[in-house]
Amino acid sequence: MFRRVLLFTPALAFAQAPPVVVASFSILGGLAQQVLGPAATLNVMAGPEVDAHHFQARPSHIAMLRGAAMAIRNGWGFDGWFNRAAQAANFSGVMVTATDGLPPRPAQRGPGTHSHGPNDPHAWQDVAAARHYLRQIAAGAARLNLPGAAERAAAADARLAVLDAWVREQIATVPEARRVVLTSHDAFGYFGAAYGVRFLAPQGVSTQAEPSAQAVAALIREVRAQNITAVFIENMTNPATLNRLAQEAGVSVRGRLYADALSAPGGPAPDYEAMMRHNVSLMVTAMRG
Repeated sequence: MFRRVLLFTPALAFAQAPPVVVASFSILGGLAQQVLGPAATLNVMAGPEVDAHHFQARPSHIAMLRGAAMAIRNGWGFDGWFNRAAQAANFSGVMVTATDGLPPRPAQRGPGTHSHGPNDPHAWQDVAAARHYLRQIAAGAARLNLPGAAERAAAADARLAVLDAWVREQIATVPEARRVVLTSHDAFGYFGAAYGVRFLAPQGVSTQAEPSAQAVAALIREVRAQNITAVFIENMTNPATLNRLAQEAGVSVRGRLYADALSAPGGPAPDYEAMMRHNVSLMVTAMRG
């Protein structure tokens, strides 16, 4: 009588381990997690409360990409450091660029601004673009045959469709003439174009920009002339310039928006939907005056 014996080997354990996926920054990672679920191990390079504009990959970050099955980047110059890390790691897996196929918004140019390139990279601030991100990630997951990814992506897309309708309903409660927001840097261009809000910022699309004295003075005059009450700092910017501008314009900073990174898990913006609801709720209250 013969009995079968199943031998447990390290090679078998490795074959059964879920594939590793690496996302460049926290907002992209949060969207990816909704698609991947338990079918993959997700690592994020620039995590919560980390400024991707200034991020520099260390050897430990490059090691994340060695042997990874899939990598997810934003594109449009936002996370060029991720490309360099992938090259250093000799990454050979599936590369997903979230913005591929999206119509770009030209980056705003002006005195003191710093540009990532010809396109504004902050597309995720439009929920319709975030839904496109989900489709891109789902297409990458399909190439890896990750179980359940298509169903999770469809469920996440349905939630974002509800979120998009909610944002429009909230903005509609503000008179059109009052839909003006002053923020630290120009990260909300896609939001403004999608939902009919005008954004002013002393900095350009990167937190590395230093506004000129002329630009700050012009904004002070505009805040006074238009009686702008929606003034916010962002979680990734130095508040000094905006605080000085608000003080000289005679207005109060109304809170903290999340533009380029999620909050820590216990904060107000631990995932994409929470981030958008937090930002919109603050903006709408402040715009109403």
